[in-house]
Amino acid sequence: MPDHVPDYELEDVLRLERPEQMAAIFDETRNLIIGLLNDRAATVSQIAETLGKPKGTVGYHMKILEDNGLVRVVRTEKVRAVEAKYYGRTARTFDLSGAVDAELVGVHIARAIEEMAANEPNLDLPGMSTVRYVRIPEERAREWQEKLVALVNEFLEEPRGGDRVYGLMVALFPTQRPYIK
Repeated sequence: MPDHVPDYELEDVLRLERPEQMAAIFDETRNLIIGLLNDRAATVSQIAETLGKPKGTVGYHMKILEDNGLVRVVRTEKVRAVEAKYYGRTARTFDLSGAVDAELVGVHIARAIEEMAANEPNLDLPGMSTVRYVRIPEERAREWQEKLVALVNEFLEEPRGGDRVYGLMVALFPTQRPYIK
């Protein structure tokens, strides 16, 4: 099985409906954990080692993610007389539109922008960002939504390699911006 396909069954999309789910997913450590589980299931110990955090800290965050339906135990293995729990995401994509908390989303976007800005300007690495606004019918907006979901899924299916992790941030949203009639 390729390294970028989770080694367990999961839903394609889970719509987050509760503010607690948003708070859970947008915490910096929990967001990193969710990202690590994108490729495969992992134990608390494996996640703690990767993040350089104590197992107790990671265990605390895993409990919050599990309580909010964002991760689950996908299998167990006997390791030296102890049963190791492997956690996986409950969905490949979390749809945030059902529980929008502008402040939490703003923090999440600000964190992503900080990551973009942290790149050394003398490195010639691929990257870009832009925001555009267009007045279109709702039907066309739904078509764009489908295209963007397909693009995100294509990005997630990209074979793993290289020495750098790239992020992809996508949003399509209605606004109250004025327009000339």
